[in-house]
Amino acid sequence: MSFPLLTATAVLPAVGAIATAAVPAKQRTAAKWLALLFSLATLVLAAVVAVRFDPGGGRFQLTESHAWIADFGVRYELGVDGIAVALIALTALLIPFVILAGWHDADPQETGNTRWRPTQGFFALILLVEAMVIISFEATDVFLFYIFFEAMLIPMYFLIGGFGDRAGRHGEKEAATQRSYAAVKFLLYNLVGGLIMLAAVIGLYVVAGNFSLQEIAAARANGSLDMATNTERLLFLGFFFAFAVKAPLWPLHTWLPNAMGEATTPVAVLITAVVDKVGTFAMLRFCLQLFPEASKWATPVILVLALISIVYGALVAVGQRDIKRLIAFASISHFGFIIMGIFAMTSQGQSGATLYMVNHGISTAALMLVAGFLISRRGSRLIADYGGVQKVAPVLAGTFLIGGLATLSLPGLAPFVSEFLVLVGTFTRYPVIGIIATFGIVLAALYTLVLYQRTMTGPVKPSTEGIADLRVRELAVVVPLIGVLIFLGVYPKPLTELVNPAVKHTLSDVHKKDPKPEVEAAHK
Repeated sequence: MSFPLLTATAVLPAVGAIATAAVPAKQRTAAKWLALLFSLATLVLAAVVAVRFDPGGGRFQLTESHAWIADFGVRYELGVDGIAVALIALTALLIPFVILAGWHDADPQETGNTRWRPTQGFFALILLVEAMVIISFEATDVFLFYIFFEAMLIPMYFLIGGFGDRAGRHGEKEAATQRSYAAVKFLLYNLVGGLIMLAAVIGLYVVAGNFSLQEIAAARANGSLDMATNTERLLFLGFFFAFAVKAPLWPLHTWLPNAMGEATTPVAVLITAVVDKVGTFAMLRFCLQLFPEASKWATPVILVLALISIVYGALVAVGQRDIKRLIAFASISHFGFIIMGIFAMTSQGQSGATLYMVNHGISTAALMLVAGFLISRRGSRLIADYGGVQKVAPVLAGTFLIGGLATLSLPGLAPFVSEFLVLVGTFTRYPVIGIIATFGIVLAALYTLVLYQRTMTGPVKPSTEGIADLRVRELAVVVPLIGVLIFLGVYPKPLTELVNPAVKHTLSDVHKKDPKPEVEAAHK
């Protein structure tokens, strides 16, 4: 029996969560180091998964399958394709930086209140979220996926509601009220989506007789499982609704700005760079593979919603006065690009969407974490409270600029490649959608450069004169992320070679081929 590598990759951070939570109350530093060590060990296992995965091999590799609830056709089935491997690597890469960035966020002395924000609980919850996200990327049994898709809401609820951001609040009572509102809104939105998905999961079992993704997809492909058109569409809508809430897609996005604004900065990164990727990943893995005809049927509406997300998110970001909410609305715009690439049904679009998931995770983490370091120094999230920071903290300002330039997809940085592929892939099949979506790039340049100008340039305000530059721990968080952004911007080949075979499989599921170039047709 081979070593269960995928199980180990998901279980290790869960074990780390238990071990961290069990550290004695006064040993806060030990709890931090323990959580960091477990996150680094998980990163090592994720690297082994990436090395063991053969892009030219079968669709799902490193598979594990065991009977679980046999009477209901539920199995413990794991397997990864290139898309899942890339997202597991992203998750495992970001968590150590999230832990380092939040090193002091749950220390009791930071608030003067020893009754809440226990350090052990904060880092244990982060590791628990990591475990649930990783197994969601690995699960090939629909019921198994659903359990962890929903279960991750619980630790996220406590991270938002119990360890929220106090910057800009006048008192603990106001901060607690805002945290509670954001946490409940996050939970309710995602629970409603999950309950609708649960009905669809049960419906899928009634139709297919099991929950195995591979078996159901194979039965759909060979014609032994023929769903009625209306049944397939209803099931698709049940799955897609839950994933669109998680993604988040307009108009189901309103929980995200509240959650990111009220969460601590590392938890805000966890939300948008890690947890939300489960929604877009699931669209590729489950919606397109299980319901190919319904996916094509819904494509026009989904593309319009994605386009609205792109333009709306960017427009609202331009008018934001709160740094963290600006980044949140920018993320809504970026997720619109990802979903547009998925449902463009072209190899360039879906490859670009997958790269976008990875690159957006890294670029948003870099920008948000530097913004968090800035906010922690001044104690305010309002853009108007800053000015001239580059004169007193040039390294902080420089890293903030690079993170912002990555967000607007500057050539030479990783997001440019993914955004370009998404637009090319969309334009070849839906030129009008592709043209309108380019306005999102213009607006991204506007909100990013205006944010930098108002916070970093100009005369030094009295309130920013004492802002210190980045410390060693903070540099250890930011510099590697910027290095990855530059590397993947200049040399994206490792990622494209990993995800392209999986994209071809996905396109074959929906019986789509890339449109032939008009230039080629003219030569003929």
